[in-house]
Parts: sequence; structure tokens; C-alpha cells
Amino acid sequence: MSESSICQVRATVMQYDDGNKRWVPTGEGGQAFSRVQIYHNTVANTFRLVGRKMQGDQQVVINCPIDKRLKYNQATANFHQWRDARNVWGLNFCSKEEAILFADGMMHALEVLSAHADSGYSSLPRPVQNGPSPEELEQQRRYHSHDFSWGWGGADVLVSVSRGEMKVLL
Repeated sequence: MSESSICQVRATVMQYDDGNKRWVPTGEGGQAFSRVQIYHNTVANTFRLVGRKMQGDQQVVINCPIDKRLKYNQATANFHQWRDARNVWGLNFCSKEEAILFADGMMHALEVLSAHADSGYSSLPRPVQNGPSPEELEQQRRYHSHDFSWGWGGADVLVSVSRGEMKVLL
């Protein structure tokens, strides 16, 4: 895979517990710092956010795709949040500088995704085509197929010639 890290910070990864109306740290071991990175897949032009605990087994505490519709909120200087399809996520940064670095990375990812979507091209790589293009197929069809009509004894007749066969369409 062609992924590269565009930003790396230290933060506590949090999820909002809607039932208890409070933020809770993700993963085991409570409120420990994680190494949080934004990765860019240059082939597919996609981004994702990955966080691993810095202590112990380096447990993955978040692996979240970044979508152009993501609503990113810098709630405070040290706490930023966003929502995906299932969760509300938050990062409690160890410093304002780390928060600024992460915000710059996130805004860059969102700008790239929005600009790419606005260009009218799919974010998926184009498949390699074996054989004639759609334009070439249309040219071949037109070359080998002719439709004509004429009047004959008061009745209109439509004739279609395709691949050497003539069909009379009334």
C-alpha cells in the first residue's frame, strides 16, 4: 500500500458515551497518550487517522477513514472532535502545538479530498482497459451499421443494415 504519514501527534483518544453524556478514553489502560497519525494513500487519494497507545502492546485505539464530509471541530485549544457514521471522536492533545499540528494535517486532508471531489474524477484508480475504448466501439458500430428509411407505395419502410445483414423494420 502506498501510504505515508502526513502528521504525527501525541493525544488521548476519546469517544463520546451518549448514554452517560461524557467523554471516555478508548482502549484499555485508561487515559494514556497515543501516537496519532494521519495517513495519505497516494494511489487511491484517501486519508485515514490511526492511533496506537504509546505504552505496552501499542494497542490500536482508532482507525478512522477521513471523508470529505467530515465535520471537524476545534472545540478548545487542546481538544478537537469529529463524528463518523457510528461514533463521536475526540483528541485531548498534550500541548497546543500538537493540536495546531494535527489541525493543519486534518485541514490539509479535507482540502485535498474536497478539491479532488470537485474535479469530477473518482477517487478510485481507473481500471486498465484491454480492448477498444467506448469511443472506438461506437465508431465500429457506426461503420458496420446503417439505418435508412424510404417511402414505398405509400408506406414508410425502415431498413437496418448491420454486419452484412439487412432487416426490414416496419
